[in-house]
Amino acid sequence: MPVELEDMKEVRRNLTQYLKEFKWCMPAKCQRTHLRTYVSGQVSDLPRKSVEPIALAAGVAPRTLQEFLGRHRWDEDAMRRRVQRVVMRDRADDNAIAVIDETSFVKKGNKTAGVQRQYCGASGKKDNCVVTVHLGYVAGDFHALLDGDLYLPEATWDADRERCREAGIPDEVTYRPKWQIALDLLDRTMANGVHFKYLGADEGYGRFDAFRAGVDERGLIYIVETDRSQWGWTPKFLARNPTANARRVDQLWKRGGPSWALFHIKNTGNGPVVWEVRATRFVPREHKEPGTECWLIVARNVLDGEVKYFLSNAAVDTPLEVLLHVAFSRWHIERVFEDGKGEIGMDHFEVRQYRSIMRHLVLSMVSFLFLMCETQRLQKKRAMDHLPSTGGHRSAA
Repeated sequence: MPVELEDMKEVRRNLTQYLKEFKWCMPAKCQRTHLRTYVSGQVSDLPRKSVEPIALAAGVAPRTLQEFLGRHRWDEDAMRRRVQRVVMRDRADDNAIAVIDETSFVKKGNKTAGVQRQYCGASGKKDNCVVTVHLGYVAGDFHALLDGDLYLPEATWDADRERCREAGIPDEVTYRPKWQIALDLLDRTMANGVHFKYLGADEGYGRFDAFRAGVDERGLIYIVETDRSQWGWTPKFLARNPTANARRVDQLWKRGGPSWALFHIKNTGNGPVVWEVRATRFVPREHKEPGTECWLIVARNVLDGEVKYFLSNAAVDTPLEVLLHVAFSRWHIERVFEDGKGEIGMDHFEVRQYRSIMRHLVLSMVSFLFLMCETQRLQKKRAMDHLPSTGGHRSAA
């Protein structure tokens, strides 16, 4: 019998066992059946993984899955918390990294909860789309999504509560800037016993003083990207010139400054990724006044010259290698979004109501965690299968 067929049988057995983790989130047997149908469809090889093709492939009426997402009484919050506890049980790591990022879903019309014309990363331009903010978990070579929430635009949605009610958005769900959503995700995830040591985020979050302060208050070490228009001073310059004007980070070292050092960040299919880096202590300008001293890291890609700026509240004696490891850990959540959309159909939802969208996101977290764990298990199994046999026999030579 081919190995691939044996693997598939084991995957199906493991899925049955895995979904038992969530049985308490769904009181009715039919709901647990729908859960298996939905997750099985998401991790299958279906080209389209919205409700209708998943239902038809399983031989059930699409309406039953639509009602499962929108009308059935089951606890999606409990399911999200269970995902987090499974990750902590099986993948806890003292050096775990929280990674914040957002993703977008192109949508037609104006009825889908949260949709509006805004910048859409999925299409790379301003487009009609829904945006969600997510919290990822990184531990070694393992990554998963632990939480996510809908970004509700202020003018087009929050200011029109009747429109919100038509889309099923509760009155307590209001506009929050994306950096505040990120802090709220951290709060409810950490309250559920999830431990992080570090946090990474791009400039869409790292450039906000309130976000950095919020992460620091929560006891995490952040290494976050900021933009080149970040203003501040080096501590030595500020000590000599207390009334001196702040300078932009891309203007700090017109003459001299810390020397560049080469760092190998990671290997990719296209070869090694190498950046040259300079780092110094830095005092950011906050509300036109000197803020709390931190690290400023400037990294320049040796191949294309791209420049990134990072701020970190890490201790003075923290090795630069550690800061860079966290700073460049965002590729993990980018990979999660890529695989989530390409492998489990995270962007294939066609529902419009708020509850259905949120449940789809939670179910996608469940499916992705299973897919990640099974992929790593099969990779390790195949690696073991290709190890040379020791067998206890001596060589004839």
